[in-house]
Amino acid sequence: MTIAIGSDHNGVTLKEALLQGVLKGLNVRDFGVFSSESVDYPDVAFAVARAVASGEYERGILICGTGIGMAIAANKVKGIRAAPCSDVYSAKMSRRDNDANILCLGGRVVGPGLAAEIVAVWLNEPFAGGRHARRLEKIRTQEESCHDE
Repeated sequence: MTIAIGSDHNGVTLKEALLQGVLKGLNVRDFGVFSSESVDYPDVAFAVARAVASGEYERGILICGTGIGMAIAANKVKGIRAAPCSDVYSAKMSRRDNDANILCLGGRVVGPGLAAEIVAVWLNEPFAGGRHARRLEKIRTQEESCHDE
């Protein structure tokens, strides 16, 4: 699996912990940032989301202060289903029922231990398909109609 990861200044410490822990040895590209100097999170969110939407990367992980801003920005990119998760159950269900392709975490919300658990579950949980595929198709149809206007 190929993974794109990125953070803003509020998520850089958690991103580094994940890269040195649960993500170590996996095929991961770090889209930045690399310091705690203030940046605009949408720039990183769009870069990672575009890389995932294009198929260059199978999944993405975005980290800001809460995970909410990154999710809002990433979800503006066609084909992205970004889910902000701060617990293991939500992460599992975001994959199983929603086929989320980007996980958003909050560097001010979850610590490195819990974040590692969330990432591990999220990376390993398959999409259930079935009735959930029908629902995702409705989302795709709506997304297409919005981009056609």
